[in-house]
Amino acid sequence: MHGDPMMWVAGIRALYLQALHPAAVGGVLQNSDFRRDAWGRLLRTARFVGTTTYGTTESAERAGARVRKIHSMLSATDPRTGRTYRIDAPGLLLWVHCAEIDSYLHVLRRSGFPLTDAQTDRYLAEQRESARLVGLDPAAVPADRAAMAAYFAAVRPELAAGAGAREVDDFLLRPPAHPLLVPAREVLWRRVAHLAYASLPPYAHELYGRPAPPPAVVTRRLRAAGALLRRVPARLRWQLPPRNILGAMARLGPESRPAPYKVGR
Repeated sequence: MHGDPMMWVAGIRALYLQALHPAAVGGVLQNSDFRRDAWGRLLRTARFVGTTTYGTTESAERAGARVRKIHSMLSATDPRTGRTYRIDAPGLLLWVHCAEIDSYLHVLRRSGFPLTDAQTDRYLAEQRESARLVGLDPAAVPADRAAMAAYFAAVRPELAAGAGAREVDDFLLRPPAHPLLVPAREVLWRRVAHLAYASLPPYAHELYGRPAPPPAVVTRRLRAAGALLRRVPARLRWQLPPRNILGAMARLGPESRPAPYKVGR
């Protein structure tokens, strides 16, 4: 799954979804220069996912230890109450994890990636290991579709599109770019961002206050984007940062490569 090109759309959907938790997005905005280093932050996230997917056990454990150490030193303040809270609070880590993993599954399956319901549950169970690496108790992390649905139903009252979510929304629609790249941003990036936004659940559209096309239209667009991007030769796609797949292939030998369209065979 993680070698599929639609993961980029899924990652943007995850950002939209994660920003709807006021404490989670507040922790990000108060502890990082999101606008000035947004691309660096996105690349670090991609590198972490790539390392935990394609790296050695040792490299994954090191990456997790790094994340836990950084989070343990950070806190944020709730502007409404003045209460200070830790960034590594289990509830916040769980929200970030679930929004991310749900987005990966939702976008890939809806765009035509061949996963059965049983394989989807297996993926959710597997990702409890990545949750452990960032400091969560795996037993507290949803391990199948039913548990994930129950989690989102329970957390829904905590979500809101506050100032932090609006800032993330504005960034995702108009990320900083070199003047020469502004036309490409308007033509290409905006389409990707709009597609990621459209794939959000209805309650997210309601919170952001911006409608999305009918679900059937969104599904057709996701499938068309998936079909187009999957035609790009894998070797070419894998050249993009952070290049974890090529690193794994170099480590394991020239005959080793992911088989993203042979799931379950």
